[in-house]
Amino acid sequence: MYKLNQNETPLFNALMEYVNRDTVPFHVPGHKKGQGMDSEFKKFIGENAFKIDVTVFKLVDSLHHPTGPIKKAQELAADAYGAKASYISVHGTSGAIEAMIMSVVSNNDKILIPRNVHKSVTGGIILSGAVPVYMQPELDKEVGIAHGVSPETVEKTLKENPDAKAVLIINPTYYGVATDIKKIAKIVHSYDIPLIVDEAHGPHLGFNDRLPISAINAGADMCAQSTHKIIGALTQCSLLHVCSDRIDMRRVQQILNIMQTTSPSYILMASLDCARRQIALQGKELLDYAIDLCTYTRNEINKIPGFYCFGKEILEDNGAYAFDPTKITISCRELGITGYDLDMILSEEYHIQMELSDLYNVLIVGSFGDTKENMDYLIKVLKEISKKYYGKGVAKSDFIDIPPIPEQIIIPREAFNSTKVSISINESIGMISGEFLMAYPPGIPILCPGEIITKEIVDYLRRLKSAGLYVQGTEDPEVESIKVVNKI
Repeated sequence: MYKLNQNETPLFNALMEYVNRDTVPFHVPGHKKGQGMDSEFKKFIGENAFKIDVTVFKLVDSLHHPTGPIKKAQELAADAYGAKASYISVHGTSGAIEAMIMSVVSNNDKILIPRNVHKSVTGGIILSGAVPVYMQPELDKEVGIAHGVSPETVEKTLKENPDAKAVLIINPTYYGVATDIKKIAKIVHSYDIPLIVDEAHGPHLGFNDRLPISAINAGADMCAQSTHKIIGALTQCSLLHVCSDRIDMRRVQQILNIMQTTSPSYILMASLDCARRQIALQGKELLDYAIDLCTYTRNEINKIPGFYCFGKEILEDNGAYAFDPTKITISCRELGITGYDLDMILSEEYHIQMELSDLYNVLIVGSFGDTKENMDYLIKVLKEISKKYYGKGVAKSDFIDIPPIPEQIIIPREAFNSTKVSISINESIGMISGEFLMAYPPGIPILCPGEIITKEIVDYLRRLKSAGLYVQGTEDPEVESIKVVNKI
């Protein structure tokens, strides 16, 4: 299956060699193997982490110009995932996504993106100077979330924009729903342009057949993955995979060198090296455990009055082709409370911390680090909450249809860098937005920088606020004012 020995952890081994040599540290960081660290913090962390918190030198290699153990670690990652080349990102998947975008588009190049992208995608577009062409994802009004962009939407948008230089897709969404990415890859490649993928929530997909297909196996040209989210690497660790000759690997390395620190954390990189070994060698068994545990939890929660966790039945919707069962979305709208309410109840009264909450839902990101004991505790708590709230409130209504995507007058980078003034939203009609405006659910921007503010958008915003829906994005936390471009 693998060409290389996935038992190896070259970077972690190099750090162990450094430790075993009992090296005298005349290099940064200044704590010198923990000797100069604050005593309370050191007592909590322990001794070993400080021993491998080192800087760039030959034994442990350089992330910016890897020739030794980091190079080998990246080659092992590419082998494990089936990529042409893989790059470590200590700037998280946000940094990897920004680098990915900058690798395929530059000033005034068109790139097709879903409207419900992570803000790092917009960051990459601002940095690159590219022109975004937005694709509307499919919406699920009952659950109150956005799914993926359908292949038909991608095809239609490409026909309307044959000069596009790249297409970006999310696989899967935060809530674990994936579109037909294999079909999308064929459509995109028929235009001989690259398909790049935000796969932040899919670093585990290629290691178990019970999960949706990974971007790499579906034929994507490039993807960014949050290896810290699910498969055990420490927070901030991610991988950027190059999978085809449509991508210039030398440019990728150059962009990463510009964006990433010259003093990366070797603790983080070593954790990624070891997490890759674990998922490569034990992934199927570990993920079988996670899938079974999450399926059990979903089924038990669905027996509790007032709660609903969607499963494969969601695939009846357009834009929902496959489902990752390790994601558990718990809808509480029938209880008459919001997802935010449930999130706070779980956190403050029961010390259970969810991944996120929106108007209708809270989300569990399941993994092989979960236990049945913890899941049973959650189930017990949800039963208590159901008894307290079920039948005593009014179920939350469907969210309001969002207005059409407004016209883009100037590109996001120009709007971001422009002189802006803050005015009342009621007086902003006809002006160019210098900020984002988003509603939850479904988490799709109503406005992006550079777009014209329409009467429909202002009216929609009033309806959202009067209905008690959550609106954010502007510097003004009350969303009474918005920054607009002063002059073009």
